[in-house]
Amino acid sequence: MFAYPVHLEPAEEGGFVVTFPDIPEAITEGDDETEALVWAQDALETMLESYIDDKQLIPYPSALDGRPAVILPVVVTGKVILHNTLIEAGKKKADLARMLNLAPTLVDRLLSLRHKSRIEQIETALAVFGKKLVVDVI
Repeated sequence: MFAYPVHLEPAEEGGFVVTFPDIPEAITEGDDETEALVWAQDALETMLESYIDDKQLIPYPSALDGRPAVILPVVVTGKVILHNTLIEAGKKKADLARMLNLAPTLVDRLLSLRHKSRIEQIETALAVFGKKLVVDVI
């Protein structure tokens, strides 16, 4: 799972502003730290979707170094890795659909962060590129 470090800054009007050093476009706020971190999860996933839509590499998270973090769900982490793997391999979604013998709409869902894909599907797609998804507990 990916843990993206966040910077929590007290806002002048109260509450906290949350920014991500690795994804500078993701900015949100909340009335307290807990609410700010809940909104941060949504802001992060929204920006990651934007990177996917724009076919841009998604920056991987930097070391936490004691900073608070937003931890992506395992399935979302797998989709981020699959997206970056496609770009790094110079492949498109249509290529992946052919490689997996799937309809293009199924590959769209496989790369959509909001779609509830099964982790096994992501593992199968990564295996086509010689990669394995490894989950760790922290």
